[in-house]
Amino acid sequence: LVEVLTGLRKAEKGEVTLDGAIITNDSPKLIKESGVGHIPEDRHRRGLILDFNVAQNMVLGIHYRRPFIKRMGFDVLNVTPINEKANRLIEEFDIRPPDRENLAGNLSGGNQQKIIVAREFDQNPALLIAAQPTRGIDVGSIEFIHQRLLLARTAGKAVLLISADLEEILSISDRIAVMYEGAIVGMVSPEEATEERLGLMMTGGDI
Repeated sequence: LVEVLTGLRKAEKGEVTLDGAIITNDSPKLIKESGVGHIPEDRHRRGLILDFNVAQNMVLGIHYRRPFIKRMGFDVLNVTPINEKANRLIEEFDIRPPDRENLAGNLSGGNQQKIIVAREFDQNPALLIAAQPTRGIDVGSIEFIHQRLLLARTAGKAVLLISADLEEILSISDRIAVMYEGAIVGMVSPEEATEERLGLMMTGGDI
């Protein structure tokens, strides 16, 4: 589902629309330009380039936009605005150590995840797709990311949270949909949901 919504996999059937515009099978770049943010499930494979520094990772996916590039007969990275953006987001999202020149691969899992969260939130997406956003990180980082997701919801953004952590789903979701064998088998409110009920739905059972 996430791969289809973000353009990483072609949809064999069905239609994806955002604010009335059809974006089915558009490229990841076009989908991003349409207002979709993506916190990927695997931060190392799809969220970061570990051999790039923090500042460079902060503009991944938007590095071709101005002011992050400049023309010198050909496009080159414009370091000053990239560094300014990195400094601002490092402070706002409490990324540690606060060093934009540090390689992303040198940071802890929680701080690597904060780079991705900072980058995606800063683009102010209409829809934020967060796939396993707190997997494998420390408690403090989990709480921070949950707060940011709730702030996005409060600001009127659509947030699609995909998680295998039932406690996470129950604690911050407004609506809970369960998929089984590629189809949504039911949708419930957090008040209606229990771990037992969700577990039954996850096996295709009747809600």
